[in-house]
Amino acid sequence: MDGKTGVGVRPLRADARRNHDRLLAVARTAFAERGTDTSLEDVARRAGVGIGTLYRHFPTRHALLSAVFQSEVDVLLDRSRELLDAEQPCTALIEWLRAIITHAGVYRGLARALMSASVDASSALARCSEPMREAGDALLVRAREAGSVRADVTIADLMQLTNAIALAAEQSPDDPELADRLLALTYRGLKG
Repeated sequence: MDGKTGVGVRPLRADARRNHDRLLAVARTAFAERGTDTSLEDVARRAGVGIGTLYRHFPTRHALLSAVFQSEVDVLLDRSRELLDAEQPCTALIEWLRAIITHAGVYRGLARALMSASVDASSALARCSEPMREAGDALLVRAREAGSVRADVTIADLMQLTNAIALAAEQSPDDPELADRLLALTYRGLKG
């Protein structure tokens, strides 16, 4: 009876699976083009289904966001595992944070949604946030053990700061270097 193990969960019928996949594809495009605040009614209409069908598959906006971004989260998690073996742990951590900022930049409004989900463990986006936090913490611990990051730096603070940088970059589209400058300031602050 839980969605993680699949125990007690019936597989979707073929038509329901098609609707689910079509909703995800349309939502991904809509979020990239118009931001994460895009009308869910518009997403349903473009997918050729009613709003009730959308809500049966994704009961909240955050549930839809989580499903849309899960594949990107998987890529970021894979990248974090690759970076665990990097020669310079602090540089690896910053590289991973930069990848998060780049990811968030694809979808206007994602950074804001992630910031709000970080303080709401019941949010469907927390399903994405927790593995990201664990992956980032592994990189942070390694950088701290190497002596290249201050002891008082937490992954929660870094994730909020990363989302804030992504949000600032989103709000300043005429300054494509802003995220890199802010990340460079972060890097200097990590070393204390």
